[in-house]
Amino acid sequence: MTTTPDAPAIAARGLHKSYGGKHSGKDGGKGPKKVLDGIDLAVPRGTIFSLLGPNGAGKTTVVKILSTLVTADAGDLRVGGHDLAADPQAVRAMIGVTGQFSAVDGLITGEENMLLMADLHHLPRREGRRTAAELLERFDLVEAAKKPASTYSGGMRRRLDIAMTLVGAPRIIFLDEPTTGLDPRSRHSMWGIIRELVSGGVTVFLTTQYLEEADELADRIAVLNDGRIAAEGSADELKRLVPGGHVRLRFTDPAAYRSAAVALREVTRDDEALSLQIPSDGSQRELRSILDWLDSAGVEADELTVHTPDLDDVFFALTGGTDQREDVR
Repeated sequence: MTTTPDAPAIAARGLHKSYGGKHSGKDGGKGPKKVLDGIDLAVPRGTIFSLLGPNGAGKTTVVKILSTLVTADAGDLRVGGHDLAADPQAVRAMIGVTGQFSAVDGLITGEENMLLMADLHHLPRREGRRTAAELLERFDLVEAAKKPASTYSGGMRRRLDIAMTLVGAPRIIFLDEPTTGLDPRSRHSMWGIIRELVSGGVTVFLTTQYLEEADELADRIAVLNDGRIAAEGSADELKRLVPGGHVRLRFTDPAAYRSAAVALREVTRDDEALSLQIPSDGSQRELRSILDWLDSAGVEADELTVHTPDLDDVFFALTGGTDQREDVR
């Protein structure tokens, strides 16, 4: 892959990874467990990319490889324009990583955690203190800065974790299930932080077990299943892959209901509820067509609702809804 000014922040082609643990193959033999079987990814700069998949699908393995913590078996990989195999140090200088489990040291204060991270980045003492103070303020941790991190709530610890990640001013951040275990309020607060990072030009690679989170945040989503990318696209594009979308018409007048049932094609009737269900992708064109049919029949529905598949439907359709627990990475 050739690096250009508009090249992706993260690019992977043919990413393979197996682990040495033995397992029974289809032929009854023993061999390494293949976790990633030819992954292709391209993450545009300044966007949020979300990787979804069942437990054990290999999401964390992808993060570990792209953040230089684990070596790939094969693949052409670039992060921040740098070849991962040839120049891992340049990659490390551009990235930040926040995992499922906090890197915060609970025995020292929030401020001391920040200053320790500044020392690890070899920042001059004055610059390190200034950076720590700015980030503590940015993440609303000033009042707690002098308290041991062990006294922090889960949301506060996660905010401190991300603040520590930002000490080195990374342009690409890997967030591996960053909101796991957080209450809904803390999760929404974390969403705001992630959006703010991206608005400042940072690229975020996000793995999450919350489908709502990917739907809410991600510009593009890839679904990882059985070592391969099962599908990739925007949330709306993925939802269109799954059948089951429909328009529901509800009536209060039984005569109008019967007339509509005759006028419309391919409807599912609910005579008790006086409602009709019509297969539809929810597009403006299809809605207009339904309304035109009703107009031509001189019928008016009391209620029209559009139902489209959500990411839960996509996830279960693409993965079968089962956890791949052989690989817990």
